[in-house]
Amino acid sequence: MATEGITRLAPSPTGALHLGNARTFFINHLLARHYGWRMLMRIEDLDGPRTKAGAAEQALDELSWLGLEWEQPIAYQSHRHLIYQQSLEQLIDTGAAYPCTCSRKDILLAGGAPHIEDGITSYPGTCRGKYKSLAHAEEKSSRPVAWRLHVPDEPITVEDQFFGTHQINLAKTTGDFVVFRNEGLASYQLAVVVDDYAAGVTEIVRGDDLLESAARQIYLRRLLGLDGQVRYWHLPLVVGEDGIRLAKRHGDTRIAHYRQLGATPQRVLGLLGYWSGLLRKRKKISLEDLLEKFDIEKLSHEKVVFTKKDDKFLSGK
Repeated sequence: MATEGITRLAPSPTGALHLGNARTFFINHLLARHYGWRMLMRIEDLDGPRTKAGAAEQALDELSWLGLEWEQPIAYQSHRHLIYQQSLEQLIDTGAAYPCTCSRKDILLAGGAPHIEDGITSYPGTCRGKYKSLAHAEEKSSRPVAWRLHVPDEPITVEDQFFGTHQINLAKTTGDFVVFRNEGLASYQLAVVVDDYAAGVTEIVRGDDLLESAARQIYLRRLLGLDGQVRYWHLPLVVGEDGIRLAKRHGDTRIAHYRQLGATPQRVLGLLGYWSGLLRKRKKISLEDLLEKFDIEKLSHEKVVFTKKDDKFLSGK
């Protein structure tokens, strides 16, 4: 069954590709093949200080090693600063964005509730209406200036193809959120919206930790006057046996680690297929064979738990 659609893989080169990332990209690829979507590639390398040398090239190599394919050219967010700046100016001109000089400590002291699970802190609106312009904010505070978006105290509807309909009130979850950081760089939220629209992306497949981000991005698209609809597919994350998102605390889960131990693409794909409800047990399998078995309805809505059995399977023990 083919439908017109465009999706994208969007790795961030702040670290090595691990099994959790790989599973999301794997399902994105199968969805694209199943529905006949075009597949693009974007490297989300906006976070300069955290970007690791060679990480982008390594991620591309490992995704290709697994058999995933995408169109050329590859887009790099670090090359698109002027485009993001133009979108910021549009938000400033319409009065949607305002300058903010608050530090994270300021926000916490002002009573903004931290959301530990996703690293988000609800902004209490300290700088809303405080400054007339960027120059005024710099003069009065002598601090670096970020730009925040004034959000409404009303629900935004997120229609998710996997998790269903959600009503998210940004005033209660994040408060006014940053669209341009005080280092002079676009935020993830703004960059993603601008890039997806420019590329004609219609299908966004990613982890369910970004479900709330969909509400921010829907609101941003509305403010920027970006027409057209996107469909969201938020997938359950891979977690450790402690229930926390897969990370270094759970051992070395990098694709590179298992390649060094001799794992083949078919072995890694076998685990990803097992995790995705396509196989009854872990076994070596090709991507083409998994495509024949693919059915998004087989995917559990529960988080995937990385176990010692998974590690032993990939390690060939």
